[in-house]
Amino acid sequence: MRDARWIETWEASPELAMGLDEALLLASTTMPVVRMYTWQPDTLSLGYFQCPSDVPQHLQASRMVRRSTGGGAIHHVHELTFSIAAPVDDPLYKRPLPDSYAVVHTALAVGLQELGVKATLRGAAALQSEQAGTGMCFHESTPLDLVWDQRKGVGSAQRRKLGRVLHHGSLKLQTSVLDTGVATLPEINALTLARLLKPVLAAELGLRFLDGPATVQELATAAELGRKFTAPEWLTEREA
Repeated sequence: MRDARWIETWEASPELAMGLDEALLLASTTMPVVRMYTWQPDTLSLGYFQCPSDVPQHLQASRMVRRSTGGGAIHHVHELTFSIAAPVDDPLYKRPLPDSYAVVHTALAVGLQELGVKATLRGAAALQSEQAGTGMCFHESTPLDLVWDQRKGVGSAQRRKLGRVLHHGSLKLQTSVLDTGVATLPEINALTLARLLKPVLAAELGLRFLDGPATVQELATAAELGRKFTAPEWLTEREA
């Protein structure tokens, strides 16, 4: 077991949601940080290599950001977002890149079993949630995505920078106008789901969680960094 921080940030503004993750990515600490959060208002997050025109229905979301992690767009409503920030030489990420996804997703699958959900890595299975041309993360899949009911229910992406990793992921609780036809976890809210997953992630990932909110300095850094993620020039660039 190794110590890790556990941070919860409910109903975060788009700027705080992205700014705090960026602050944790750029931090110098060696302790992993696992963060659970939701967004307010509903927000579309574009993948790092996307721009608004890649998501034809992007105007149906109240706000929009562009993440520092890759993958497709996610409509952050009726879902739980998680992030992990850690050094690249942390045991979780000191392994081949695909294995780091598999380990995190397998740990989440163990937690979902407590809800009676039999989630598995997609592998070569065909999914009913696949939809071409939407630009949405949950309408495309990889063998390492977590699926149940023949639909994608968990997707994640990473950014590696300056010897550190930021791992973003999303668990859909319900469908939305943009995330249609995906696997969901009805009859549970984000807070309850996060608290259910906490001991499972600790056991499966070999972590001992130290609870506590983001520090004053982290929040100040998040406020400064967060403005970038909604700026028009950032949203329209394919790379930055």
